[in-house]
Amino acid sequence: MKTMWRADPLVWGYGPSVFEVFLEPTCPFSARAFGKLDDLLAQAGEHRITIKLRLHSQPWHLYSGVIVRCILAASTLEGGKAAAKSVMAAVAAHREEFEFDRHCGGPNLDATPNDIIRRIERYSGLKLTGAFAIPDLDREVKWHTKYARQNGIHSSPAFMIDGLVQADISSGDPVTEWVNRLVKD
Repeated sequence: MKTMWRADPLVWGYGPSVFEVFLEPTCPFSARAFGKLDDLLAQAGEHRITIKLRLHSQPWHLYSGVIVRCILAASTLEGGKAAAKSVMAAVAAHREEFEFDRHCGGPNLDATPNDIIRRIERYSGLKLTGAFAIPDLDREVKWHTKYARQNGIHSSPAFMIDGLVQADISSGDPVTEWVNRLVKD
């Protein structure tokens, strides 16, 4: 018997201006961009913009695939996108526990994927093991990867406004600058 599940889309707001944010969860610049999204939605107004979070796994962040799968697994749980967001926040707040020194060394060399899942569960307060094991959850991971590639996204963070890549937007920009680019009164 096949278990029915649904990954909640990682979308906030419902406005006409669409801001797509491609993030790798352990990237420090992605974490900085992620930390600005709530403020962006508050300043711009959810009736004026739509934020779509796209997960962009990158192989030099060695546990990226495991962590992206955890985020998408969380989106299948009660709370959906809010659960996924809490996993992203937990990873961003404890980034050093999910990353390797200079992408190739340090204590995480001895960590297993199960260790990483347990850390995320501890920091997020969510039980992810069952959802992580959904056999075809990889279709969600593949969708995010394929969508990024189709739009020419190669690294994170990356940004699109209304379907167009915005190479001049940075995670270091103040939120007010993002609002000015997105809100068209």
